[in-house]
Amino acid sequence: MNQRAAVLSLISPAYLWLTLTILLPLSAMLYYSFLSDVPIGNREVSWTLENYGTFFEKAFYSELMLRSFKLGAEVTAFCLLLGFPCALALSKSIGGRTKEALFLLIILPFWSNALVRIFSWTMVLRGNGILEYSINWLLPGTGPLGLMFTYPAILLGLVHSYLPYMILTCYISIDAIDNQLLEAARSMGAGKLTILFRLIVPLALPGIVAGSVLIFIPVIGSFMEPRLLGGRNGTFIGTIIEDQFTAVFNWPLGAALSFIMMGLVLLVLLGFSPIVRRFK
Repeated sequence: MNQRAAVLSLISPAYLWLTLTILLPLSAMLYYSFLSDVPIGNREVSWTLENYGTFFEKAFYSELMLRSFKLGAEVTAFCLLLGFPCALALSKSIGGRTKEALFLLIILPFWSNALVRIFSWTMVLRGNGILEYSINWLLPGTGPLGLMFTYPAILLGLVHSYLPYMILTCYISIDAIDNQLLEAARSMGAGKLTILFRLIVPLALPGIVAGSVLIFIPVIGSFMEPRLLGGRNGTFIGTIIEDQFTAVFNWPLGAALSFIMMGLVLLVLLGFSPIVRRFK
């Protein structure tokens, strides 16, 4: 009994903090999503489902939702393709000072503000920017690249922002794999690809899943990177939701779109959970 009380005393502050910072704001958002207007001043407010109906009535919102999910999937895929080999090399091939230096480079983006990182990319990708100037200096006559305010620019900025999450989560899983297990596989005649796809990838799957979730969910709702790097091409469901709260002042619609997005994300995660369990 004393042990149970001690455990409760340790976890209670954390759960209380989560309740105050997550459940209460979500409850307020849910409340607003069923209102006809923002309850400020003398505005007449009534309960309605119109905000949720707007999403299904206007194809514009569903198209943006699909576009946002596509962006999230592509950013997650690029982060996995770049991050997993990096994590594997850091865990099994590189050591000493080189490993420390590479880890420093990986976590370096966390030392700067996200807005600063995005504006840095605008300096690189804009016309007559660093990248265009360098390529034209190396290959005269290349001409303008036209990368700024395009979909690839958004992808590049988001992959740069979220790649460290994939590297770090995969590294933790790969580093936990016993090297003796890999040596046993080699002694039995297993090739490098067999070891990679039959041993390392299945055993590292928890880190891959954790990194994918940490990237996929926030990318779907991102608005800062698409707005600054995409311009007119940077309209996604996240930018629309942000506009509802900051520009249009239509909080009920913004709240409803947020909950629809959250519900669809949960459905996607539930749909992939049986596939993930098969590889465990």
